Amino acid sequence: MYGLLFGFVAIAFGLLLTLGKWTVEYYRDPKGLRRYPNMTFFSGMTNIPYMLVSYAGFRSKYMLAKHQQGDAIFRTGPNTLSFSDMRAIKDIYGHATKCTKDGQYVVQSGTHYHLADVVDKKEHARKRKVLSSAYALKNLEEWEFKVADKVERMIAQFDKRCSDTGQDVVIDYRPWTNYFTLDAIADIGLTHRLNFLDNGSDRTVGARTDGSTYDCNYRECLYANSRATSIFCYTYDWYKRMTKLSKLSPYFNRLWKLNNDWDGIPRYLAAERFKRYQAGEKLDDFFQALMEDRNGSPHTLEWGEVVAEVTIMMNAGSTTTAISMANAMYQLLKHPRCMAKLRQEIDETLEEDEEVAPYEKVKYLPYLRACLDESLRLFPPISHGLTRETPAEGQEIAGEYIMGGTTVNVSSFIAHRDPTIFPDPETYNPERWLGEAGKDLGPYFIAFSAGARGCIGRNIAYLEQTVLLASMLHRYDFELADPKFEVGRYEWQNLHLTELPVKIHRRKKALIEAN
Repeated sequence: MYGLLFGFVAIAFGLLLTLGKWTVEYYRDPKGLRRYPNMTFFSGMTNIPYMLVSYAGFRSKYMLAKHQQGDAIFRTGPNTLSFSDMRAIKDIYGHATKCTKDGQYVVQSGTHYHLADVVDKKEHARKRKVLSSAYALKNLEEWEFKVADKVERMIAQFDKRCSDTGQDVVIDYRPWTNYFTLDAIADIGLTHRLNFLDNGSDRTVGARTDGSTYDCNYRECLYANSRATSIFCYTYDWYKRMTKLSKLSPYFNRLWKLNNDWDGIPRYLAAERFKRYQAGEKLDDFFQALMEDRNGSPHTLEWGEVVAEVTIMMNAGSTTTAISMANAMYQLLKHPRCMAKLRQEIDETLEEDEEVAPYEKVKYLPYLRACLDESLRLFPPISHGLTRETPAEGQEIAGEYIMGGTTVNVSSFIAHRDPTIFPDPETYNPERWLGEAGKDLGPYFIAFSAGARGCIGRNIAYLEQTVLLASMLHRYDFELADPKFEVGRYEWQNLHLTELPVKIHRRKKALIEAN
């Protein structure tokens, strides 16, 4: 009895002590951040309100509404500022910025940093130099046949599911885009066949640290990682303690177990590819470029670093592109005028009997690229503000001097809805990207971030999206299973969309030729 009472008093005292410390720090205000409005009443004292907003499911939309109330800068945590002023993009993310990735990337990293989470600028430059040849556009175009192979496999599956035989077949387009990008990046990166498209399933193999293996579902494990970390990463110094505490909840305990299963997937893939490398196979893929330079000289990377780079490749190299593909199809289905205009452009470019669109033919199609970019503008796969830390001496951002060691960010979801740059921002309007006016939008388009830390894989993303969408629209007519259907959205580390139920018909022209 007394033990329980003592425990309750101790917890209450601890909470009061913590709250008191937060209050003192808020009013002491060593960095002068109290001059900015708070996201919520407690946001100047703790990151908990932002964690709760993240847990709610669509934090970027919430943040947009807050900024639209009139505050170009507000405080989302004791040491964090969110900006909607477009000048902040260059100041925070531009090539000349002195801002670096902040502590969020440190607490989430494993034993070795990968290109996306490394903080030190010199170390980032070293990594980017090693990896730049692998991601060079020249290499990607040489690997186009791997993407074409995946398009053929997706077509083989969709041909079986066409609603042209009297059957009313409905498929969910969303997971198929993920099967496509996962199969493609595994082939481009590791010359490995996951066979997700062939199987219509993402059942795969992971490896434990002791070398034993297990079966699991790729997307379930990967998205559990994204869901859990998107909530707790904002606790910074408390991250490890908060994750341990969260395991007391059955919901989060399941997510962390699935996260452990996710860690084993790239570990298995890297080990399998390394066996082939040790056997002397010279394969034209990302892994080869990771192990050796163009002259065959080894990079001598630690194994942990190799696995880390494979991990981010299999994560970021698949998820964001799959989301983009599904978003583009949804927007076109909702805007038949745009669909018809795009299909005309594609049909005028491709031969009637071309099953897979050659990248050389479609990569410069202006309306195709405009449709993709407009979809990315409206719903960027990474929509939240990518956090950066100001240098020790401080930095001016959007005309405001911000003291050193402060976390700052601009959300792409918010930036892409600035009506002074993107008039009528909630409207899907690919025409805004055409001509000279479209070129002027470039500095404000941050779906791939910007500057030296911009996404190194954007060329892969455009290659896959362009070839797949052109091929799909040239061969099939798509329609929503329910014309009134509205897609749902939920934001973790990425801005996901829910299912996308569609019906597919072989186009009449193709059917006549087939007969």
